[in-house]
Amino acid sequence: MQADRTLGTVGERPKGIFGDVPVSEFAIFAGLVALVIGMIDHGGPVLEVGVIVMALGVTEVTAREHFSGFRSHATLLAFMPAVVCEAIYALVIGVPEQRILLLAPVIPIFALCYWLLRRHFRIARHARVVAHR
Repeated sequence: MQADRTLGTVGERPKGIFGDVPVSEFAIFAGLVALVIGMIDHGGPVLEVGVIVMALGVTEVTAREHFSGFRSHATLLAFMPAVVCEAIYALVIGVPEQRILLLAPVIPIFALCYWLLRRHFRIARHARVVAHR
């Protein structure tokens, strides 16, 4: 009997929420173009929009693969709410003198999200392996 696999992929890549139209992939590409243009212009709104659009595209693709049990992206998906929390913390409270304090709210959020995402992936992977046999 084969051991439970958690690395790699099982079965076919899950379909996107827009069917066969690669909207997320186009968003990643458009965000990358905006990011490059924003970097050439030394920052500004184009750079910020590029980062946001690219992050949304990446989040959709990784979440789709992760929650279907196709491939684990627990680290990347747990990183995103932690970064949002850190940005809100820095905007509301301000950047402290000792920047290490920015990690105080981020580490527990990352750890909790990672644990929950990893647990969910194991369940989804098991269901995918059983259905694939």
